[in-house]
Amino acid sequence: MVFERIRAMREDRDIKQKQLAEYLCCSQQTYSNYELGTRDIPAEVLIKLADYYSTNVDYIIGLTDNKTHYKKL
Repeated sequence: MVFERIRAMREDRDIKQKQLAEYLCCSQQTYSNYELGTRDIPAEVLIKLADYYSTNVDYIIGLTDNKTHYKKL
């Protein structure tokens, strides 16, 4: 589910993999592997994705359908 969600969120916003890879400080190939599910996504990348999309990690990993962004302490 994680892989499908990050791809859907990116496509819904018409963002290229290369743009997101630059934001995450990784290669386009690495990001592509995240979307394909051939590479595990590190926790710090999940957190950056949640911040980028103004959502929460629980939504990205499929624990909830609630997209509410958590406030940082």
